[in-house]
Amino acid sequence: MEISSYSLGRAGEELACKFLKEQGFFIAARNYRSERGEIDIIAEDRETVLFVEVKLRSADAGYLPREAVTQNKKNRITNAAKNFIYRSKNPLKPRFDIIEITMNERQDLKDADINWIENAFE
Repeated sequence: MEISSYSLGRAGEELACKFLKEQGFFIAARNYRSERGEIDIIAEDRETVLFVEVKLRSADAGYLPREAVTQNKKNRITNAAKNFIYRSKNPLKPRFDIIEITMNERQDLKDADINWIENAFE
């Protein structure tokens, strides 16, 4: 039975949240939506608020997951982040990251590769 792309995406976000928690971050929000865009994960530590885009691909996709984050997508995430900061009055330093998750050909996340790209929008 094939897993839906929605289910895979949710599982990828769960894996990314687990990864960020292991790095010492608190998950402040998931799937944050505003009229200007959507952010997969918002995470915080003592100094930084991370706005994280999660991209999941199979190893045989033919391109890197980060290549799916277009300038238009970056603009929407940035606008949504501005909305979040304004509404929450968050004083932390913002940063935009991408977490790439590459699955094996069996679409198994147990041994997926995770690549954390910090400051991905610079």
